[in-house]
Amino acid sequence: MRGRLLINPSSGDRQPTADELAAAARERGLEVEMLGDGDLLADIARNGDADVLGVAGGDGSLAAVAEIAIERDVPFVCIPFGTRNHFARDLGLDANDPIAALGAFTGSERRVDVGRVGDQIFLNNVSLGMYARLVHRREHHRQRRDLFARARAFLVTLRHPHRTRFRIEDETVAARVVLVANNSYCLDVFDVGERDRLDEGLLHLYVPEGVWPGEWHDRSGERFAIDAGHTRVHAAIDGEPAELETPLEFTIEPGALRVLLPAAPG
Repeated sequence: MRGRLLINPSSGDRQPTADELAAAARERGLEVEMLGDGDLLADIARNGDADVLGVAGGDGSLAAVAEIAIERDVPFVCIPFGTRNHFARDLGLDANDPIAALGAFTGSERRVDVGRVGDQIFLNNVSLGMYARLVHRREHHRQRRDLFARARAFLVTLRHPHRTRFRIEDETVAARVVLVANNSYCLDVFDVGERDRLDEGLLHLYVPEGVWPGEWHDRSGERFAIDAGHTRVHAAIDGEPAELETPLEFTIEPGALRVLLPAAPG
């Protein structure tokens, strides 16, 4: 099978370098394309007719290529090359060894679920409220090359601890954060943890108890409708800023993504 790997060189600052990863991929006979500034992943992924589509990047880079793989019904390869690599870790990949993950191009197939909010897919989760505002502020300051963007955004959020009123199905809740996840997460106070599985076939909606998210109310289902009382709402989709039209319709597509994984060492 002909494999094609798209590399996002701006996803984190790490070893190996993007050039070293590209060289290792070409040694395996893969077609490699390095993304440049302004390139749209979905547009690049649509070009060509490879039998396997892969992407090396962070969590925010994956969904665009995964959606093309779903549309074309071809396998998808995730190469961890970002900062947190939540999806790669939940797949069982070693996030510190992207070159080893290249073995997935000749590995075994596994079907996993994808979530969708409106017409956008997500592999991990969608956040509304405090964390989404934090992500939007971080992106704004990043564009201004502000080295203290993340700390400054967090302090601003602490000074404005107001809750947002959300209409979830037939219930109104006031919360600083609402998280809709593709499968069940283990959640910590400031961290979205890990998932034990990616093929449960269920969305999980989390709303924290109290001001700080120490404990969470968890409800699961195949579909959720959320309204925030505004025409548009800030969101973070797989950790990337987005602005969505309300009301929001969340659905899950069980087993929609064909993921290839490296063979287990034997």
